[in-house]
Amino acid sequence: MNTSILDCAAALSDGDLLARVETLAGTERETAAELVAHLAALELRPNAFAARGYGSLFDYCTQALRLSEDAACTRIRAARTCRSFPVVLDLLSSGAVSLTTIRLLQPHLTPENHQAVLARAANKRRDEIQALVAELAPQPDVLASVRKLPDPQRPRPSVPEPTLIFAPEASSVPSSATSTMSCNDRSAPAGPDMSTRPLTAPLDRPRPIVRASAPQRYRVQFTIGQETHDKLRRLQALVRRENPSGDVAMIFEQAVELMLEKVERAKIGAKTRRSRTQSAGTARHAYEKRIRFRTDDPGEGGEKGSRPPSRHIPNAVKRAVWHRDGAQCAFVSEGGRRCTERAFLELHHVQPYALGGPPSLGNIALRCRRHNSYEAAVVFGPRAASTMGEADG
Repeated sequence: MNTSILDCAAALSDGDLLARVETLAGTERETAAELVAHLAALELRPNAFAARGYGSLFDYCTQALRLSEDAACTRIRAARTCRSFPVVLDLLSSGAVSLTTIRLLQPHLTPENHQAVLARAANKRRDEIQALVAELAPQPDVLASVRKLPDPQRPRPSVPEPTLIFAPEASSVPSSATSTMSCNDRSAPAGPDMSTRPLTAPLDRPRPIVRASAPQRYRVQFTIGQETHDKLRRLQALVRRENPSGDVAMIFEQAVELMLEKVERAKIGAKTRRSRTQSAGTARHAYEKRIRFRTDDPGEGGEKGSRPPSRHIPNAVKRAVWHRDGAQCAFVSEGGRRCTERAFLELHHVQPYALGGPPSLGNIALRCRRHNSYEAAVVFGPRAASTMGEADG
């Protein structure tokens, strides 16, 4: 049966496949809202599931309904929330908020604030919801600390490898031999004692954590190896005059600033810190003074439509394009929707270089990797499967 469903989906045209996916997603949202409403009613009738041999609603969800433990907890919390604030069901059904959003906001909703908070949470990403939660319940800065983590290769290491974690969550797991450090978006003074509170974090998190802890304050968590740990200690010693406490948050801030300047210089031709705030108009003027390449001017670009002498894009154009497009993919669909991707950005020739497109401000735009490949396929036809999908993860 599942194979038949897969075959049917694979046989659909692009338009029909997208339409079917959107229909199924809408149905799933409506079903989820309906399930939450029924769980809210069922929790008020404990004898109903007790008579079936289940000691709690959680047991009933995980055993009878075969939900995962996380899914059961999320839906039960949403069910309790909708009993107090029924508007949640409409928001879930429409897709304005997700079950995860309700789970994060539930402890902070009150009869007085729930309408305003839910309105602000509508159609927001998870990181934006976490920032909203941090605003509703700000947390104090986590003191910086460096501790050893157990070696993941050995269950009981005699000499654990020193590693570093920035800003762990208080709810993270065991505390036997861990190594933690917090870093905020603004450096907070740290005392001589880096921290005596045992901060813990699991070893197997799939990605680093960057999470709002209060308005305009963030906790960052990751792990480093022995070599980087040693370099950090050397750096702390070298900057003691400027950073007497050895505050790692301050070191992290300065390291990010230096790397950002280096990467922007390589990616968009930024020269100085001032150039990052340069307006598109100023960059355009600087470019037009230096280079006046036009494909309709045979004197400089050869015959109209001929390939430009080089595909090199001047730094002035890179800067102007970056600011004009707002560091975001500038692809706009036929329906008027602009791509929101800000990662894997590439400089794209609107008129392809192979067809005579010049490296000018009017012909260069930002595209994410997916849309750069898509527009190339529109012009030149599809190419063999590549590693494009790796960027989707």
